[in-house]
Amino acid sequence: MTTAQRTLASGSGWHVSDVVCTAAAGDRPFEEEHRGFCVAAVTRGAFRYRTRQGTAMLAPGAILLGNPGACYECGHEHGAGDRCISFHFSPAYMERVMADLPGAKRLGFADPRLPPSPALAPLLAEAEAARETGDGGAFEELGLRMAGAVVAAAAGSSRTTRTPSPRDQKRVAEAVRLIELNADRPLSLTEIADTTATSPFHFLRTFRRVAGMTPYQLLLRTRLHRAAVRLRSSDATISTIAFDAGFNDLSTFNRRFRREMGEAPGAYRARISQMR
Repeated sequence: MTTAQRTLASGSGWHVSDVVCTAAAGDRPFEEEHRGFCVAAVTRGAFRYRTRQGTAMLAPGAILLGNPGACYECGHEHGAGDRCISFHFSPAYMERVMADLPGAKRLGFADPRLPPSPALAPLLAEAEAARETGDGGAFEELGLRMAGAVVAAAAGSSRTTRTPSPRDQKRVAEAVRLIELNADRPLSLTEIADTTATSPFHFLRTFRRVAGMTPYQLLLRTRLHRAAVRLRSSDATISTIAFDAGFNDLSTFNRRFRREMGEAPGAYRARISQMR
């Protein structure tokens, strides 16, 4: 088996798993079926996801969307492995969520993914911190919030119409892994583009079309996400966390963190401490 699943928490009509895939470029993808609604947050790696809603490349911060009974296939033709926090909801559970959301009219996802967005960033950091610290009790509330946030975001999303070419998928997957491995150091667009043997302009357009964001946005979100997880799960100073994440000065980190997470790092940590 190339996929290992570990249940993090479960309840009536829902469960959440830590899913680690070790599939590599030579492994043949196989078809699976969603038994319920699936909302999976990608926390590491990149892979191709194909289902009846369409085909999309998923990178860290993106949300995989699956409907009950839908067959799907995940491929790693251009790189090895990924990791996701996978929320699964029954139709009855999702119906209850939608009943409390104005404007949500359709039970089911029209698109295969949601691209990374600042609106979901704090929630994803909270989920990953709960996974890393073993706080299974947090997932009942997290599941409800995740379901509501994703349904609301999906209701306003535009349908994916273009399937990325195998060559574009390969270039983006390679770039995602380069960014993940080197997020704590300066990384220019030219350096990333050079690894894919394309011009920076062409690479930027390709990456944005396939991944739903720019390389720099992924770099910043990777740094900020890792910092948010450490703020929740460690006692390291804010300056240490900022420098370890790849920021050169504390003021830049504070400004970026506030923009992405909605509050300053100190306020974020203090609020989390009060909730424990």
